[in-house]
Amino acid sequence: MAINVAGKSIETDEEGYLTNLGDWSEEVANEIAKAENVDMSQNHWEVVNFLREYYNEYQIAPAVRVLTKAIGKKLGPDKGNSKYLYELFPYGPAKQACKIAGLPKPTGCV
Repeated sequence: MAINVAGKSIETDEEGYLTNLGDWSEEVANEIAKAENVDMSQNHWEVVNFLREYYNEYQIAPAVRVLTKAIGKKLGPDKGNSKYLYELFPYGPAKQACKIAGLPKPTGCV
């Protein structure tokens, strides 16, 4: 499978996750978000950028509980809770946000 961004074909797996993390850009993220019916706001970007930093540091995409806790630590308790994250990413904060962030599917996600 693939998505087209600015005339370039970007490979994805059957679930829509990028096969090459180096293909990620904000334009690619916006295309994935559009396909996921997510209208990217500043709050969405905050989570996506947090996930990319987390992945760069730990080389793993966090599962939802780890993500919630880590976001709470960095961005405060009003953002580090499931309700807030599910409002941003209704199909699963870890799964959907990681896809938009160009990261692999988080471990523990089915």
